[in-house]
Amino acid sequence: MVIKKTPLGKITTVKLLEETKLRLEKLREHKRESYDDILRKILYILNIARDDPDKARRILERISELRERMIQEEKEIKKNEKEEKKNQSE
Repeated sequence: MVIKKTPLGKITTVKLLEETKLRLEKLREHKRESYDDILRKILYILNIARDDPDKARRILERISELRERMIQEEKEIKKNEKEEKKNQSE
């Protein structure tokens, strides 16, 4: 186990199965969101779900919408990059 100290606290390395990593990535709202951010978000949603399941469901729906938007933006960027490369090679 690797432990590093930062101004925000200690950082540790956690082993995950590839499947777990992929599932965490499905909850990523933006490209630079860390696994720590995602795990904190999961814990936040679980705590809310105890008291207000509808609110937790709305949060998950918002995450899903943001994720879809992020995926579409990434596809558009890749498409534009391909078109630029094609135009440069002509």
